[in-house]
Amino acid sequence: MNDDVPLLVIVDAANVVGSVPDGWWRDRRGAAERLRDRLATDGVPGRAGPVEIVLVVEGAARGVETVPGVRVESAAGSGDDHMVELVARAGGRPCLVVTADRELRGRVTELGAQVAGPRTVRP
Repeated sequence: MNDDVPLLVIVDAANVVGSVPDGWWRDRRGAAERLRDRLATDGVPGRAGPVEIVLVVEGAARGVETVPGVRVESAAGSGDDHMVELVARAGGRPCLVVTADRELRGRVTELGAQVAGPRTVRP
């Protein structure tokens, strides 16, 4: 694999936002926007080298806009299915999926992705 290819980091917005009971359920879109902004500012702590961050949103968070440093993709249906498709389309490119969802972790590791928990991108 070419060392110049940035690591594709796919973040499960619903799962990461839901990992901290801070009232996110009152404003799911706002919570996803705050996560997006934190990712745009802080990146992925502990990851050296270039990364491409994709934040996958679903449900009430659909429509969150992309910002420099973070591409936001609104899943038409299941966010999990969308993330699996992103890994599958990566064609062997190094991928890291940030989620605590056990089923999703299993599906993406079968495709060769690494996984990390929400604390990877949340303080």
